[in-house]
Amino acid sequence: MREPVEPSALDIGSLALFVGLAAGTAVQADLASQGFGDLRMSHGYVFQHLVDGRPTVSDLAAKLDMTQQGASKVVAELERLGYVERLPSPRDARVRHVALTGKGRQAVTAARHARERLEARLRKRSGEATAHGTRGTAFDVTRAVLVDLLDELGGTAAVHRRDVRPPH
Repeated sequence: MREPVEPSALDIGSLALFVGLAAGTAVQADLASQGFGDLRMSHGYVFQHLVDGRPTVSDLAAKLDMTQQGASKVVAELERLGYVERLPSPRDARVRHVALTGKGRQAVTAARHARERLEARLRKRSGEATAHGTRGTAFDVTRAVLVDLLDELGGTAAVHRRDVRPPH
């Protein structure tokens, strides 16, 4: 029998990754309870480019660092599920743009609220103040450290641009 791994023994990258995956799973469960159980975490990488834009499948493929065939497949899946639609370009009838439908926008709103509920739950669990009491709650300090680490590791710009790519 293997010895269990203690989370406190993990390196910061692994710990942050596992917390992120667990948070994603919690958000997915919340979304499923609201009728969006057919969405996967990977769909969020596509949605980030549709919130404020209407890219083509080619644009999505480039932004997601995937083949055009792969991007087309995920767009077709989201279209079949009713979250996106392909619309003709106002400049060129041969070009189609991908846009969120009403259901897609509802899913975005539901996901934002699910993340807010999760953060409230985690904030409550972390307590009201840190041991030193000067920098806010443990949750606030943890958030600030993670933001700083993201910046140190070069991830801030991608978040600003809504250009976070799926892991390979």
